[in-house]
Amino acid sequence: MIKLLLVLLVSFSFSHAHADAAKVKDLLQKKYPQLGQIEETHKSNILGLYEIVAQGQLFYTDEQARYLISGNIYDLKTMSNLTEERSRKLFAIDFDSLPFDLAIKRVKGNGKRKMAYFSDPNCGFCKKLENELKSVDNVTLYLFMLSIFQGSDKKVEGVWCSKDQVKAWDNLMLNNVSPPVGTCNAPTAKLMALSEKLNINGTPALFFADGVLVSGFRPAAILEKSLNAK
Repeated sequence: MIKLLLVLLVSFSFSHAHADAAKVKDLLQKKYPQLGQIEETHKSNILGLYEIVAQGQLFYTDEQARYLISGNIYDLKTMSNLTEERSRKLFAIDFDSLPFDLAIKRVKGNGKRKMAYFSDPNCGFCKKLENELKSVDNVTLYLFMLSIFQGSDKKVEGVWCSKDQVKAWDNLMLNNVSPPVGTCNAPTAKLMALSEKLNINGTPALFFADGVLVSGFRPAAILEKSLNAK
């Protein structure tokens, strides 16, 4: 009887929160059509606020949908950016939907684990990441090359047009040996467009099997932990 009561209470709480979120969404949509299509609305655990996903961004609002808050909320106790952490989960992608034909594929060991990453040949932290990846085994890596820094486009073309793309990339990033000038059409524009679509603002940018975007350099120990996460 007690277990049944607990189940009913949990169900009621979930339904009530869902109803409140739907109400807030309707209020915002009617009162502020300039926001465009509101994709999602969730009750957050921060100050009684509601999360609003619109225009590819995360906003917050109150129960009466009177105020709209744009910006990051930090937990000063842990010094963590709650908005950034939540955004990564909300905007997680379907890993298998990535256009792997635009990537350079490398299989290490049994290749069971997966990671996709966006890297620029003139990015210092990207080179550090490659050094860390040397000690990571049993993984399939999908490299998407970007041309953010000046001069990167020529290097991307050179690697893409190489007979052995993996070797050319390693020589460039680990040994500072630039590949010959490219003699083919590298998908540079498509890669840049893809990075914009995925809200990638810098390199390196990593995606693991759960589809959550992880921005910035990570040492091998952290990479291993993320690759092993279910």
